[in-house]
Amino acid sequence: MRASGGFHGRRIQKTGGSTFIVSLPKSWVVGRGLGSGDVLYFRPAADGSLSVYPEEGGVVEGVRRVVPVSNEMESEHLVRRLIAEYIAGASLLEIRTPGRMSARTRDVIRGFTQRMIGPEILEETAESVVLQDVVGANPLPLPSVIRRMHQMVRAMQSDAMAAFRAGDPSIARDVIERDWEVDRLHWFLEKQVMSALRDVRLLLSLELTLPECSMYLLVSRVLERIADHAVRIAETVTILEKERTPPEIVTELERMSQQAAQALTDALDSLDRRDVEKANSVLDSAERLQKDRSAVLRKVTTKSGRLAVGLAYVLESLERSAFYAGDLAEIAINHAVEAPKAPERALARSAPAPAAAAALRPKGPVTG
Repeated sequence: MRASGGFHGRRIQKTGGSTFIVSLPKSWVVGRGLGSGDVLYFRPAADGSLSVYPEEGGVVEGVRRVVPVSNEMESEHLVRRLIAEYIAGASLLEIRTPGRMSARTRDVIRGFTQRMIGPEILEETAESVVLQDVVGANPLPLPSVIRRMHQMVRAMQSDAMAAFRAGDPSIARDVIERDWEVDRLHWFLEKQVMSALRDVRLLLSLELTLPECSMYLLVSRVLERIADHAVRIAETVTILEKERTPPEIVTELERMSQQAAQALTDALDSLDRRDVEKANSVLDSAERLQKDRSAVLRKVTTKSGRLAVGLAYVLESLERSAFYAGDLAEIAINHAVEAPKAPERALARSAPAPAAAAALRPKGPVTG
C-alpha cells in the first residue's frame, strides 16, 4: 500500500484470466461497519474516476440544524443568516429564540420561506419555527436554472428600459420586485453546487463535473449582478420624476441597451456551444459599447440636476451589463478550452422536467 496526500494507493492485481481486483483500506471498511460478504456499488464518472458506495440509495439527507437567534436581531441580518443556512444545505432547520418568538421574527421567517425554493414551515412552537427543505437532494438541472435566470434577466432589462423611456413607476416597481426571483434561483443553484461538493452522489446525479459546477456558479453570479443593474435603471424613474430626456439621448441609450442584451444572449450561446469565435465577438461588442458610452456621456454632462444624475446611472448600468456579458464570454472561452466538444444539454434550448419547472416558478406574493 502507498499513501500520498491523504489518499490510499492500492496496486491492481489480476486473478484468473480476466478479473482485476484491488484491496480496500481497512479503516474505510471498519468505519462504515462493513465486513466480508457485504455488497459495494460502483459508479464511473465522466472524468474517469470511480465512486464506491457501501449501499445503494439516494443522497444522504442533512441533519437537523438549530439556529439560535434573538428577537432583537435586525430583519436584514436574520434574512442573511437564513440564506447562509439554506446554502449550507440543511434539510431541517430549527430557528429558535431564547424566549417567546416575536411576531416580527416569525414574519421574517415566513417571508424567507415564500421567497426561496424548497423551505417550507414544518412545525411551530412558542419559541421556534422548524423549516423543511422539500426539494432536498432531488436536484434540478443546473443548465435549466441558468436558462430560466437568463429569461428573467432579459425581461428585466427590457422592462427597465421601458420604464425609463415612459417614466412609468408601476413598471419600475415590477422590475425591482422581480429581482428577488433572480436572487432565489442564484441561491438555489449555489445550494445545489455546495451540496454536490459535499456528496459525490449528488454530483453524479447532476451529471456534471466539478469544473462544470464551478462554471455554472460563476455564470449564475454574473446573471444576478446584471439583474441588479436592471433594477438600478428602473430606480432612475424615481430620480428623474417629471424630467424629460432628450429624444436623441433616449435613442442612444435604447441602442446600447439592445446591444448589451444581445451580448448577454450571445455570451450564453457561446458558452453552450463552446464557440470561442462568438465569445470573442461578445468581448469586442463590449469594447465598442464603451466607446459609445463615452460619446453619450459627453451629451449627459451638458445636462444639469436630477436629469444628469439619472442619465448617468442608466449609462453606467448599461456599460456594466455589457461588461458582465464579456465576463460570461471569458468563462465560455475557458470552458471551451477545457472541454471543446459541445454537450447534449443546452443552456438556451433545454427545458426542465415538469417537477423541476414547478420549482422554478415564482411562489407568489411575499407577505412577510
